[in-house]
Amino acid sequence: MEALFSYGTLQQKQVQLDTFGRLLEGQSDTLLGYQVGEIEITDAKVIASSGKTHHPILKYTGNEQDEVTGTVFLISATELSQADTYEVDAYTRVSASLKSGNTCWIYAATEKGKGKEKEKNND
Repeated sequence: MEALFSYGTLQQKQVQLDTFGRLLEGQSDTLLGYQVGEIEITDAKVIASSGKTHHPILKYTGNEQDEVTGTVFLISATELSQADTYEVDAYTRVSASLKSGNTCWIYAATEKGKGKEKEKNND
């Protein structure tokens, strides 16, 4: 099984059903060294699934005081490939370590995504 950390739309029931054909169960965990920004989505299929034109996006800071809370899902290699298909080109899948000490896959900003993102107000 593959561990996938989700901090955004992959936590939504409809996105899970559309992407994996089932609802996922996961465990809460925290990603260190990243902040969450926001990116505009133009892919009609992704917007239809999530119901949103703007999605959160991770950007690497390297500062371990920067934390993002999310959910770790255990999925198959096939489902990981399906998640890759769901994520638009602004995201890239990379390996990361979590506060728990576990390693997982995350979707973070690509160089292309970095130019389009904006900071999300966390008030």
